[in-house]
Amino acid sequence: MTLTVKTFSSLDEAAAALSSDRRARYLGGGTLVMRALNEGDVSISTVVRANDQALTRIDASGPRITLGAGVTFAKILAERDLGFLHAPARSIGGPAVRNMGTVGGNLFAQNPYGDFTVALLALDATVAVQGTFGARDIGIEELLQSRERQAGALVLSVSCTRPASADAFRYRKVSRIKPKGGSVITLAAHLPIGGGRIAGARIALGSMAPTQIRARAAERALEGCSLDGTTIAAAAAAATEGTSPSDNALGSAWYRCQIVGVHLRRLLSGQE
Repeated sequence: MTLTVKTFSSLDEAAAALSSDRRARYLGGGTLVMRALNEGDVSISTVVRANDQALTRIDASGPRITLGAGVTFAKILAERDLGFLHAPARSIGGPAVRNMGTVGGNLFAQNPYGDFTVALLALDATVAVQGTFGARDIGIEELLQSRERQAGALVLSVSCTRPASADAFRYRKVSRIKPKGGSVITLAAHLPIGGGRIAGARIALGSMAPTQIRARAAERALEGCSLDGTTIAAAAAAATEGTSPSDNALGSAWYRCQIVGVHLRRLLSGQE
């Protein structure tokens, strides 16, 4: 099979090439696309690349941070101002993968991967994309729900609000091989607190459904409450509601349902 590689200097050109060819895929770090090609994926006939430096830009100077889609996890770990994202970035593969893997690519990673996206979902991130419709911002939940239909769109950047405190955002990945293994389950929680009570709780789960999802029942158990033992127990008990995990080599659906509440309780309690 012949593979065509197209490299562009502008995002407009790259987006146009991507959206005009159903068999084209964007090549960022290559951890997804190159793996697919090496495994014989014949649905890809064209690889699109862009040299625009906007894709690797980080803006972490204010309360809302923006990460270019081509920002690697190694680069996030090198940024002191992005400390709240260090745990999810560090949980992605080993050093070689973190040096290559990108924020934009992780949005399309299938289970048991896509752990950084779990963190972005908990943080209510907004994704800037460009395609046949032009450039627009899309909420991360909408993107994930329509991910299969987004193949022709170029992700430009991801932005989210910085948590108000170190305790407001929490992240945990459960894997068989640490730190680089695939996810058994992944959890992230954003818990803004005002007047001693949680306001706007968001809990995200990975490997508990075909794509990353919010644990809405657990969020409802937390909303408007103080983060005490009773509230945490209620949230943990509701953790499986609305989930639909599958079986794979890392764990069965039954096992995932058994442990997700345990790890949510530990996450919310601040336990290691």
